[in-house]
Amino acid sequence: MRCPHCQATIQVYKNPVPTVDIIIEVDKSIVLIKRKNPPHGWALPGGFVDYGESYETAALREAEEETGLAVRNLQQFRTYSDPDRDPRQHTASTVFIARADTSQTAGDDAAEAKLFTKENLPKLVFDHAKIVADYFTFKKMKKNY
Repeated sequence: MRCPHCQATIQVYKNPVPTVDIIIEVDKSIVLIKRKNPPHGWALPGGFVDYGESYETAALREAEEETGLAVRNLQQFRTYSDPDRDPRQHTASTVFIARADTSQTAGDDAAEAKLFTKENLPKLVFDHAKIVADYFTFKKMKKNY
């Protein structure tokens, strides 16, 4: 790549793109969305972090945009960064857990939003099956302490 002003060569770096996903607890269920855009399928609410936005703010924004829910008790869970986690590009997702009381509605990139339990999970896109499995293991371990 060349500088548009002086034509000097500019080193281009390929870095992972930051994203957030959010596990929204409603009673003993979690909210999943059915994606409108590729890759199609069920997923955790989430998306790209905007420039100038904190990861926490991005998680709150994505929860509101995709489910209509104003969440509370936002806590960071884990970060997932496998280069193959998203077929579109290398992303690194910081996953949050939060609670909500009201019913969800689909919005933004979501065609549907529904509640699921561990027993009735649909097939999930990206690495969200691993994230959700890790979440349920975490909840079980936390309950046993």
